[in-house]
Amino acid sequence: MKELLAEVLHNEQIAPGIFAISLKLPEDVRVGCGQFLNLSVGDGGHLLRRPFAIMGYDKGSRVAVCCYQVKGEGTHILSRAKAGDALSCVLPLGNGFSLREEDKRVALVGGGVGVFPLLSVLRAFHESDKHFRSYMGFRSGEYADMFERYDRRSDYYACATDDGSLGAKGNAVQLFFGDFESAKPDVILSCGPTPMLRALKAGLAERGVHVPCYVSLEERMGCGIGACLVCVCKKSGREENVRVCKDGPVFEIGEVEL
Repeated sequence: MKELLAEVLHNEQIAPGIFAISLKLPEDVRVGCGQFLNLSVGDGGHLLRRPFAIMGYDKGSRVAVCCYQVKGEGTHILSRAKAGDALSCVLPLGNGFSLREEDKRVALVGGGVGVFPLLSVLRAFHESDKHFRSYMGFRSGEYADMFERYDRRSDYYACATDDGSLGAKGNAVQLFFGDFESAKPDVILSCGPTPMLRALKAGLAERGVHVPCYVSLEERMGCGIGACLVCVCKKSGREENVRVCKDGPVFEIGEVEL
């Protein structure tokens, strides 16, 4: 983990209210798929950094790419950052996704901005012998390009939208279970809104599926290093909390309450 001053290379809108920002780091860092960074918004009035999944990192150019949704005043200010601006960031943070040697068939189940941590997996294993099947859900078709413009690795890709404007009408969990017999995954990786993860967990239990499944949780964070306890969630069946930023954000799906 390092605190660095990064140069903004690009900061462009890729879907309604969704931006992609490219950051040039002054030195190399070691980034694992599913990890995140805490990024300042470039305004002295907003001291807390914002946590964003690192969608991709190129070691040669030292460029990290993140995508974020404009939701509050801080991200609104960040959306105005331009090439050449310098932003403070702390990275890499959290425990991300990992794949075992025997995980040859990988199912990715994502919804909304939860697709970005999953894209980091596709990028990290682009030249591996693993086979990816991606099931992605979006509000409408105009958001689906967020995934498609960056995905160059899925052997199979299915898209669902809430309004049926692109792909099937429904959600990513429905797509996944509808294709489960063809997928026969060795492992399932997922990120998206809590109701989506809850539906995935329930669907696996109802069908008696015991395939390893790991989820990246989306929680509000303060410090990003486990000190402030803003992002705690409960462990399943236990009076014990875990810190999403420090102990996660990736957990085995049965480990935490959703």
